[in-house]
Amino acid sequence: MKRIPFYVALAVLCLAMTDCTSKKKMEIKMKPYPQTAKVDVSDTYHGTVVADPYRWLEDDNSAETAAWVAAENEVTFDYLSQIPYRPAIDERLTELWNYEKIGAPTKVGDRYFYFRNDGLQNQSVLYMLDSLDDPQPEVFLDPNALSADGTAALNSVAFSEDGKYMAYGIARSGSDWVEIFVKEVPTGRVLDDVIRWVKFSGANWSADSKGFICRGYEEPAKGSELSGQNQFQKVYYHRLGTPQSEDEIIYADPLHPLRYYDGFDDGDTGKYLFVSVSEGTSGTQLMYKLKGFDHEYAVAKVRDNMLYLYTNEGAPNYHLLRLDVRFMPSPAEKILPEDPNMLLQSVHFVGDYIFAIYMKDASSRVYQYTLDGDLVREVALPGIGTVAGFDGKDDATETFYTFSTFTAPPAVYRYDLATGESTLFARPEVKFNPDDFVTEQVFFASKDGTQVPMFLSYHKGLKKNGKNPVYLYGYGGFNAPLTPGFSPTNIAMMEQGAIYASVNLRGGNEYGEEWHKAGMLANKQNVFDDFIAAGEYLVRNKYTSSRKLAISGGSNGGLLVGACMTQRPDLFAVAFPQVGVLDMLRYHLFTVGWGWVVEYGSSDDPEQFEYIYKYSPLHNIKEGVCYPATMITTGDHDDRVVPAHSFKFAATLQQAQGCDKPVLIRIDTNAGHGAGKPTAKRIAEAADILSFFFWNTDTDYRPVAE
Repeated sequence: MKRIPFYVALAVLCLAMTDCTSKKKMEIKMKPYPQTAKVDVSDTYHGTVVADPYRWLEDDNSAETAAWVAAENEVTFDYLSQIPYRPAIDERLTELWNYEKIGAPTKVGDRYFYFRNDGLQNQSVLYMLDSLDDPQPEVFLDPNALSADGTAALNSVAFSEDGKYMAYGIARSGSDWVEIFVKEVPTGRVLDDVIRWVKFSGANWSADSKGFICRGYEEPAKGSELSGQNQFQKVYYHRLGTPQSEDEIIYADPLHPLRYYDGFDDGDTGKYLFVSVSEGTSGTQLMYKLKGFDHEYAVAKVRDNMLYLYTNEGAPNYHLLRLDVRFMPSPAEKILPEDPNMLLQSVHFVGDYIFAIYMKDASSRVYQYTLDGDLVREVALPGIGTVAGFDGKDDATETFYTFSTFTAPPAVYRYDLATGESTLFARPEVKFNPDDFVTEQVFFASKDGTQVPMFLSYHKGLKKNGKNPVYLYGYGGFNAPLTPGFSPTNIAMMEQGAIYASVNLRGGNEYGEEWHKAGMLANKQNVFDDFIAAGEYLVRNKYTSSRKLAISGGSNGGLLVGACMTQRPDLFAVAFPQVGVLDMLRYHLFTVGWGWVVEYGSSDDPEQFEYIYKYSPLHNIKEGVCYPATMITTGDHDDRVVPAHSFKFAATLQQAQGCDKPVLIRIDTNAGHGAGKPTAKRIAEAADILSFFFWNTDTDYRPVAE
């Protein structure tokens, strides 16, 4: 007899009693929003007075803020608990999430290492194999054993050049702060070395494997760990077997407290030391002989005294140069010239070859070259998707890569360097049929006529009748692309007839640095125009209607959602600003927000203030306007985009909302910006988001039969 899933049985019972899948049969009784106190605080920016009545919510250590958080969460979770099909959604998400996840193996010495998650483990486990045919891999590091709730996450892993040691970073409760530990590979023994107050850095091992370089800060003042501005980052060298107090400062710049630094040697001879300097998230300076922050520079490889430099100087789509490191500055030889039709996304040196990962129309292409830049072959990929991997040592004869799409999780392939043959190494077994879904790419005109690409994924047989719920996702910033990627949440969404739309906005790097620049600083409004145009395209072409259209984005994407929902509240039914940058006038005063000034501009600058103030989501909420049904999400340990952004935005929007559409804020505890979030928390958040999405687009949820 075929088993009836729990969620199907529950739904049948609900249908028999109250028809729980239909919003029309019941209404949610919302608790009143907390009466958020206002204070008489304002700032004057270049002659413009701006009130900030909820400034007190910026204090993450106050009892008043804690009480407000608890009160808001009570309203939010009470609302979500009344959505009758939320348990069924949670059940289905748990099933979809429960598949084996395997990462691409990495060879270290004579051993192989790879990450694996058996399905619902909160964190993936690092395994060690003596050979690829080893039937019993050994658990080398299990982050799940480091905390009861799964909130201790493995942030980085780096093996020493001789393969004897592994340095690994642990982040806790979603914070960006990291502790670095060292494990001996042959014995599995954890050494006494511990490096604390590290942020945005792993370990860069020295060529002699006797220590590593990392970047960090002095211990912050008590109470300022999660919101205080991070200043005076330094580059340290830690020698194994010595306390952190004896670490050598390799580079520091007391005259420039708001900069990022990173240090590394050549990894080949150890004779050459490089320091990379950045004033923010865009533009670097390589402290060897290259100066200036106008371009990006990265040392891709140093081999036989030749430095391979990956840069966009003189090449907006990037190119790979080769210089003799002994005679710097030496003439630069173009090994991989710029391709005007594709973005050179990354380069990888394996054996005697270079693997170049290009991006064309937001999907991957891979080419294999000799070290002199002669084309060997294009790597045949399974279709349109996203590639990662192609790592290895100079003596490697094989490498591994992963390939993923919107409708199937990453599969792992083994690649023979000599023959170019790819063989399937691992493919997850999932609890749905990927062939039931399809992805198409469309192009639409933005407000100024620019053609913008968008991926649309949905169940086969979709009808363009204007009645399909659409979940429109975007980012549009920081030179970061949105490429095809798998999410169980999107499958659960598409099973209900929804369309998952991923739009490649300006501000990313899908088409190189010019695409990025077209969506930053004074051009930031282009990003919002692109996103609004994407929504209008979907409505105009009968994919959906404004009553069925939801928008979502996180971090810079949260800014995107906040700006678009305040500029065009009539176009969207639902909005999910997630961990968003929502107060554009004060973002640079917290943690590492100063690093985003190169992307956004600053309210300290009169000219930049003018255009920032025009779109700042917090400052463009208008009293009495009917805004979309909104669920803001953040984490209490988010020290990247501090939760005060979301707190102040929620309080303002709740007070201003001009109709009965809900405005909720979901504040996760022991969670941060998103990296390392345990599986249990990810499923719970996804169930809440899908429930809110379906409920507020009048979408009936129908359980999926096995």
